[in-house]
Amino acid sequence: MSESVTDPVPPLDQALRRLSEIAERAGERSGEARAEGEALAAAVAEASPRAYVDWATRTGRDGLPPADRTQAFFDAASRGRKWRSAPTALLSRLVAARSGVATEYAEGLATVTAAACDLGDGGMRVVGNASVAAAAQLAAVRPKAPPATPPAQPQRPAENVPAAGDGGSTGAVNPILSALRLTGSNLSELAGPLLRRMEQLDQQRSTGSSLDLGPGDPLLSVLPPAVPSTPAAAPGPTAPAGSAEGTAAATPGAAAQGETQAAAEAEAEPEKSLDELLAELDALTGLAEVKSEIHRQVAVLRVEGLRIKAGLTSPTITRHLVFVGNPGTGKTTVARLVGGIYRALGVLSQGQLVEVDRSELVAGYLGQTAIKTAEVVKSAVGGVLFIDEAYSLSGDQHGPPDQYGKEAIDTLVKEMEDNRDDLVLIVAGYPEPMAGFISRNPGLSSRFRTTIEFADYTDTELIDIFGSMADDADYDVTERCRKRFEMILAITPRGPSFGNARFARNHLEAAIGRHAWRLRDIDEPTLEQLRALEPEDLDDRADDEPADGDDRAGPPDDRAPSGSAAADHDQETDGSAGDPAKEDAG
Repeated sequence: MSESVTDPVPPLDQALRRLSEIAERAGERSGEARAEGEALAAAVAEASPRAYVDWATRTGRDGLPPADRTQAFFDAASRGRKWRSAPTALLSRLVAARSGVATEYAEGLATVTAAACDLGDGGMRVVGNASVAAAAQLAAVRPKAPPATPPAQPQRPAENVPAAGDGGSTGAVNPILSALRLTGSNLSELAGPLLRRMEQLDQQRSTGSSLDLGPGDPLLSVLPPAVPSTPAAAPGPTAPAGSAEGTAAATPGAAAQGETQAAAEAEAEPEKSLDELLAELDALTGLAEVKSEIHRQVAVLRVEGLRIKAGLTSPTITRHLVFVGNPGTGKTTVARLVGGIYRALGVLSQGQLVEVDRSELVAGYLGQTAIKTAEVVKSAVGGVLFIDEAYSLSGDQHGPPDQYGKEAIDTLVKEMEDNRDDLVLIVAGYPEPMAGFISRNPGLSSRFRTTIEFADYTDTELIDIFGSMADDADYDVTERCRKRFEMILAITPRGPSFGNARFARNHLEAAIGRHAWRLRDIDEPTLEQLRALEPEDLDDRADDEPADGDDRAGPPDDRAPSGSAAADHDQETDGSAGDPAKEDAG
């Protein structure tokens, strides 16, 4: 994909179309990919005034009545908020299946986040949302590598090109820089030299010509691996990626594409071992009791597997889990690791995570809910189905049963039994409602024997999480910025609604936006300036007070007091990539 210098990212409708095409090449449903992209874009842009108007136009809903357009936008945003901090369901499946197009799909999602910056009036908070969301998608396919020491070479300060190991862009065009360029005329020139150089290289790459990059060229650290170009071909019958049937039935162009994809799959990163996954678990911030319980579960399941292999009788062990804790305490992060761990133990065939809530299980009419829930379960077979706020399915504990929720629960119980050999269900939510939810349904209480409690993070842990999230988004937290965040934590009231890692992520998203606004008048910022978050980026007053000699106020969408309920209004489910801050900034 080549991006124009004057228009760094395509409009949302084009980004969604491309996302659907990528999914089709992987043998997935294009409609699911489009729905993911629409929801992610809405979640990124929901802080932008009038974003719903542009979103409706770009998604083909502009013919709906105004109230319906607005409702569709915020329904989509509600579904997509969890993906601002974690890979989407389809991307998780592609990664678990080691699909050769997983990386391209992640980059397509990153492009969607950048396109969302152009919905409505925009604003710095939207840029922050886009930056963190793009990093979350790309992190699913490109784990952060240890810093490399590049060969000695001349620097190119005029182009502001990141050096190898400096955490440069992971896409053909850095989605974060692309989003920054949408914030104003000065910022649109900020990354011009870098984008022009990357566009030139992308054009050369698409035509198969030499990239003219010598060993150690800094741009090698920011461009994705070269993919051989393939001739355009008319769409043919869709078959699973790399399958013999798909290759045989395809046109010559599609056959070449299949060969390219097969080669990409052959070079895919090997599946992580049990030891590697447990090391990732142990490296998470905090969660000491959670880690201990997961290690205990691993030991039990390992011995059960060994006994079965030895021909010994072994009691049936319930693998399904209940996670209880306040928002943002790492539940989704750990659920994703559990999927990989169970796959490594041979308990699951793939290990992907499918994360849903009530709205994605319950339909508008009785009878439809069973079909909708069964389809969700089908997408999770081979991995983990994670239901956040699962207690909402049972309705008010003191009122009559929720018929729609009951239908979803009954379907879940049946599907758990039908797929007991290759499905793990994890239900999560606040401690007290979850206890009532499990006890009210005998079918659930007999299948959930293990409850794992997630404690709130300490201030020290939240500071570490904030720094880890910033690092994943290619930002550096200066010592002064770290101190300012520590002060914000010290004066923030705590309670059941405190967002934990979500609180840290919300502040990071806002800080990224203010950082972009702070650099608006610097024509050629250095790499250090592009990366460094300063204490003023955490200060909401910076949005209201013009710079010296400048009568322009900052964008209006970032004016909620730091740490206030308005600043942390997001109701995401647990979810971000790597640390609970990233997967569970929800």
